[in-house]
Amino acid sequence: MSGHYLQSLLGDRETIILDTRHHWFVLASSIILEIVLILIIFAATLTGSIYLSGIQSTAWPIVAFGGFILMLIPITTGTRDILNWSNHQFIITNHRVMQISGIFNKSVIDSSLDKVNDIKMDQSALGRMFGYGNIEILTASELGVNLFKKIDDPVKFKSALINAKAYLEHAVEVIPETSTDVPTMISKLADLRTQGVLTEDEFQQKKSELLSKL
Repeated sequence: MSGHYLQSLLGDRETIILDTRHHWFVLASSIILEIVLILIIFAATLTGSIYLSGIQSTAWPIVAFGGFILMLIPITTGTRDILNWSNHQFIITNHRVMQISGIFNKSVIDSSLDKVNDIKMDQSALGRMFGYGNIEILTASELGVNLFKKIDDPVKFKSALINAKAYLEHAVEVIPETSTDVPTMISKLADLRTQGVLTEDEFQQKKSELLSKL
């Protein structure tokens, strides 16, 4: 479901470079209490049912049913936490960096790569050991800062973001101001459009700028 939603957000010739989530530590810390409660309720229900059935009591089915109902509470909240984790994504495309959250009601925050000014990574000693950390993205937009907390493999995320931004900037710089070979430049732009580096609108805009120089 989340994959179909992500695909619907992509623009023409926009491709996904990296798709990651919070580290599994985040999921484990959110469901550990539910797991403990499930085990306690299950053990108490099993013990009570065996004890009552041993003394030939008719109350053990009620105890077993009550325990099952109680277990539904941590099972439900744990399932919700798992869905929240799996639907919280951090994505880098060839045009922008995105953060998507929400199971049914979706929230999407994205920043164009050309507006990314700086990338800061923070990793504790434990984070370096288990492969998680925080990524802070400074942009020229009104929001200013996007903070991605405890994401999986932040080093890989930062490297992919730097490379995507550098590749996009290189694509913009393929048209020298002094160039007079307009057909060649338009051909290079078409190649970049085919590769997904430039959108159709960006291609047409650059093409018009070149043709105006003739």
